[in-house]
Amino acid sequence: MNLPRLVIAGTQSGVGKTTITLGIMAALSRRGFKVAPYKVGPDYIDPGFHTFVTNTKSRNLDLWLLTEEKVKYLFQKNSRDFEISIIEGVMGLYDGVGTKKDKASTAHLAKVLKAPLVLVIDGSGISASAAAQVLGYQLYDRNIDFKGVIVNKVSGEAHYQLIKEAIERDTGIKCFGYLPKTAQIELKSRHLGLVPGMEVKELKSQIDKLIKLVEDFINLEGLMELGKKAPQLKIQKESEEIRQLKIKARDISSVKIGIAYDKAFNFYYQDNLDLLKELGAELVYFSPLYDSKLPSDLDGLYIGGGFPEVFGAELEENKSMRQSIAWAIKNRMPVYAECGGLMYLTREIKTLNNQSYQMVGAILTASIVTERLQRFGYVEIKMGKNLFNVQGCVIPAHEFHYSKLQDDSKLPYTYQIRKKTKNWQCGVGTENLLAGYPHLHFYSYPRLALEFILRCWEYRIRRNH
Repeated sequence: MNLPRLVIAGTQSGVGKTTITLGIMAALSRRGFKVAPYKVGPDYIDPGFHTFVTNTKSRNLDLWLLTEEKVKYLFQKNSRDFEISIIEGVMGLYDGVGTKKDKASTAHLAKVLKAPLVLVIDGSGISASAAAQVLGYQLYDRNIDFKGVIVNKVSGEAHYQLIKEAIERDTGIKCFGYLPKTAQIELKSRHLGLVPGMEVKELKSQIDKLIKLVEDFINLEGLMELGKKAPQLKIQKESEEIRQLKIKARDISSVKIGIAYDKAFNFYYQDNLDLLKELGAELVYFSPLYDSKLPSDLDGLYIGGGFPEVFGAELEENKSMRQSIAWAIKNRMPVYAECGGLMYLTREIKTLNNQSYQMVGAILTASIVTERLQRFGYVEIKMGKNLFNVQGCVIPAHEFHYSKLQDDSKLPYTYQIRKKTKNWQCGVGTENLLAGYPHLHFYSYPRLALEFILRCWEYRIRRNH
């Protein structure tokens, strides 16, 4: 299968990888190319920016949450109608789980997809030393298709030419341009990373400036040619597991699942939503911030992560929506919620500045925002009895949150979570509700999606009788 593609990696976090990747995606899209955007790893925020600049849903390629075969399948499935796929890396090139080279790092992903790789380096304060840095990344793993370098934070054209000469002479790797140190592009951060695109004021103006910089200083034609030279991929067919689930789903009449989506809730793996649709569900989007009540005739709810603590006042003010969701849960509508969705379903959110905002109240405790990061990283969940009806199985997941639940020992937990030598409980589960801090990728255990749809179908039958 011929799928033009590039991986944009960084030497480390903060080197400018996201800014440069966004600029390349945006500039190519502005030129009329159909760009498929991707992000290595579990992050939700960068894909939001990708989606904004390409007008195409960005997707996560995560080799901890998914097997190599599933990543290859999803990449091929979602890239075939595009002229080029641009894949933004995570952290530093070789940073993944632990210190193994091939454990969910950008390097691992580049090898799995046989994708040409372009490395972003920081050029401030160096010249020939840049070649030594690039050489180290090149020699660390010779199995990577390491094809290019982009230099960030360069003082000017003369400075770039010094760096370019040394790198191309001593490593044989081509330089595809630079961004100047004076570039006034700032994508602000908050406690969970970059501020989501839908919140950044004047984002379009910032992106326009970034496109101009990329057009002026980066060799876009060369990057396109590099992407087109990516080797053919062996076709990865849909798994037998998914085929069987689709066969089972044919016996279920279509169900309507409400998807909470607005500035407060927008952290979803796009492949999760796609799988629900492929199994026959109709997805109905609504806003807990702005809609007065749930859409009519829903059979289930999916409330993803986000920043309910940032929009606590607005969520509290929308009392009719909170009551609508509480009523639905009380009347046994199936509800699945992750992280920010969990917080929204508690009685209240308590913020760092001692503000307290009333929430849905379906989970009888408060969520407390903390100064310190509570959980961060990949985990494994052993499932107890819960909404998904997958008791006893172990599922990979990811956590990243600065809040915790109050009085947590009294809650009906259904997740037994393990991370290395640490163990804890999470996942508040009742007959029709499952809400926890971990983010799940349905393709890691596709039966999750079908079981959720089945619970929604059973609810529809009960409601109609």
